[in-house]
Amino acid sequence: MRTSQFFFTTLKEAPADAEVISQKLMLRAGYIKRTAAGIYTWMPLGLRVLRKVESIVRDEMNNAGALELLMPAVQPAELWQESGRWEQYGPELLRFKDRHQREFVIGPTHEEVITDAVRRDVKSYRQLPIHLYQIQTKFRDEIRPRFGVMRGREFLMKDGYSFHASFEDLQREYGTMYATYSRIFTRLGLKFRAVAADTGSIGGTGSHEFHVLADSGEDDIAYCPDSDYAANVELAEAVAPSTPRAAAGGSLKKVATPGKTACADVADFLGINLDRIVKSIAVISEKEDGSTKFALLLLRGDHELNEIKASKIAALNPFRFATEAEVEEYLGCKPGYIGPVAISNKVAVFADRAVAAMGDFVCGANEPGFHLSGVNFGRDLPEPEVADLRNVVAGDPSPDGKGKLDILRGIEVGHIFQLRQKYAAALNCAYLDEKGKSQIMEMGCYGIGVSRIVGAAIEQGNDDKGIILPAAIAPFSVCIVPMGYHKSPAVKMAADQLYSELKASGIDALLDDRNERPGVMFADMELIGIPHRVVIGERGLNEGQVEYKARLDAEATMVAQGGILETLKRKLCAA
Repeated sequence: MRTSQFFFTTLKEAPADAEVISQKLMLRAGYIKRTAAGIYTWMPLGLRVLRKVESIVRDEMNNAGALELLMPAVQPAELWQESGRWEQYGPELLRFKDRHQREFVIGPTHEEVITDAVRRDVKSYRQLPIHLYQIQTKFRDEIRPRFGVMRGREFLMKDGYSFHASFEDLQREYGTMYATYSRIFTRLGLKFRAVAADTGSIGGTGSHEFHVLADSGEDDIAYCPDSDYAANVELAEAVAPSTPRAAAGGSLKKVATPGKTACADVADFLGINLDRIVKSIAVISEKEDGSTKFALLLLRGDHELNEIKASKIAALNPFRFATEAEVEEYLGCKPGYIGPVAISNKVAVFADRAVAAMGDFVCGANEPGFHLSGVNFGRDLPEPEVADLRNVVAGDPSPDGKGKLDILRGIEVGHIFQLRQKYAAALNCAYLDEKGKSQIMEMGCYGIGVSRIVGAAIEQGNDDKGIILPAAIAPFSVCIVPMGYHKSPAVKMAADQLYSELKASGIDALLDDRNERPGVMFADMELIGIPHRVVIGERGLNEGQVEYKARLDAEATMVAQGGILETLKRKLCAA
């Protein structure tokens, strides 16, 4: 491609409302243009990157035996009502009525549509298993779209769905998809990690997320450097302390802590470590039958509550944080000084594993301006119900017993689920088994954020000059920057010849034939993320040489003009 034939637009500065580096660079490089909040037009340059990602995804999915189809973006409300998600999904589901006042949605996902399609035509176990996927635009009406294509309202996604006659076969396909996704992200040239994850609103029993590693990532990932263990912090197990609780070493005392409501302030005031404080978090669970339960969740002062873990306690699901008025009603004290000692039997107490192993700890006295010290379970208060309630932290034991955990940040770009029968049962997606008996199918769900991958790749690869993309998804593999293309016949001839040779060799090349200053051309080529650059000038040609520089090279090197094609082929093969 020649820049003179290309819709090539770059900006020196990003728009003021751009938030993260990928959004800034994609706008500056002319990859995307903002159309509305969370909605972008993919310009020719960005679309080249998007299509390369899509091609790798499609190639690996086809190799894994999945079959591509295309489902409608507009879905009838009846299917969502049948599955029960019409009310559950919330305001992110964009609903509308057609001219006949029939209700529809713009699909944020396609579990209902694909299950409906399969139940119509798959009747026998002989037709199973089957895996169908699509690459299609989705829409989720995010309340606050941000971060460009990383969290937009409209996005391109690969979503696949498998159907099985047994859970064992679903597990087999789940393993196949785990391996397929690993190959996809390896081919994309990204540093990534697969982590065990919570199934969230999608449902099901087993789940793994695939994260592109980047300091700007929204998700914390707990992993063990000495093993293969990795999990989203939302799911990572906080292992119970290996040492038993020590015997009580002192008596229970009430100590004045005037104005000290934060754990850190209490610890400083009393001259103790933060890990000797137990904080009480008041929550309310309101059940569908109208009953309510007030509870205290006990955590060590230096630990943070994991709401997903807490919500898995049956007695508390669902829960919300108690209001100040509710805290006063049940404990007779305002927040800041509340604790689990001498409380009503109407208050349930759940202690994190780390708290259950503590003795002689400090907690609120349920009296303004006071805390209790020397508190011990079994003596000063009943033994609590124990659960894993906290986020893991760096240095915690790995749940697999093979080392200690570390924390890194990632951007979720893929997610696979063992849906089991959640949607198949709701939509009566059944088959006849070998004995002619009707059975509900087992399902798997496998998603990749195709457009999000582009943003994540840029979050992972960038510098002060612009975008650094892996060769597999860069908009062009090589750029040719001729010095004086419109003035020097020799430069023009050499540039055109190399461009023709690259094209003939199947190498994706961009020839910058604009009548611009060298500095402008260099800056643009570095900004848009082309991994290899060849500069052709009269001085070098007089010596039979051209200048080569990889995007990450500190300095350019001179290469014989006759050997530059082979040099580029070698570099591209190595990549």
